[in-house]
Amino acid sequence: MIATMPRASTAAGPAGHSVLPGLVSRPTPAVMGVLNVTPDSFSDGGQFDVPARALAQARRMIAEGADIIDIGAESTRPYGSQPITADEEQSRLQPVLREVVALGIPVSIDSMKAAVVGWALDQGAVIANDVWGLQRDPGMATLVAERDVPVILMHNRDSADPSIDIMQDIADFFARSLDLAAKAGISTDRIVLDPGIGFGKTSEQSMMALARLGELEAFGLPLLVGASRKRFISTVTPSEPHQRLGGSIAAHLLAAQKGARIIRAHDVAETVQALRVAAAIRDQE
Repeated sequence: MIATMPRASTAAGPAGHSVLPGLVSRPTPAVMGVLNVTPDSFSDGGQFDVPARALAQARRMIAEGADIIDIGAESTRPYGSQPITADEEQSRLQPVLREVVALGIPVSIDSMKAAVVGWALDQGAVIANDVWGLQRDPGMATLVAERDVPVILMHNRDSADPSIDIMQDIADFFARSLDLAAKAGISTDRIVLDPGIGFGKTSEQSMMALARLGELEAFGLPLLVGASRKRFISTVTPSEPHQRLGGSIAAHLLAAQKGARIIRAHDVAETVQALRVAAAIRDQE
């Protein structure tokens, strides 16, 4: 059993406490809309780094059916991304985060830095999305535990290794992340696991992680999948990121079939439609 610890009383706490069960218990997966306020993200870098455009995009995704807005200010693309300081990351978020929060749906903060996540929670974000699964910033686990908010633990690697068993690597990574969570006092009902499609994986390994996603249900925790516009799609049908809608939907429908409870996507309207139609067809079986 995971030990618990006293929780800090914060503005983010009550909202974070209640948001996850409602998201992961729905008949169809919740859709997380991607909002990158960065100049260099792999798919939409520079499109929404102006506050007015970012806010308009958030409104658009909500109108299209997004259940969560995931906002990030540092590119974590596998090739060519440049690390930035916490101050710079926060300065990119500063003009837009509160206004996105005010739109009224849960906001997650996509950051590997505890200082940025803590600041974002103070602004009203209610979910921490850590692309290094508590393993990069030693203060992240303590912060999440103290704030009592949901956390997304994503599998990652510094580089792809085609020789490894990627499913074993993912399982081992999650075991380490969950150990850190337990030691910090993060309750298991606050945790979501993300296999990190496209992160530290060859294209074949990304597809393997999707094909065998059901194996990760052994952890007994909700699964999030973000295959939107990822490079592996181009290895099947050569395409640029903005041309990968069909492949993204195919991957996400398969992920939903194999147990994903949250789908992270750039193209919200199309993803929502695909998930709902697939669910309606299954209801006729």
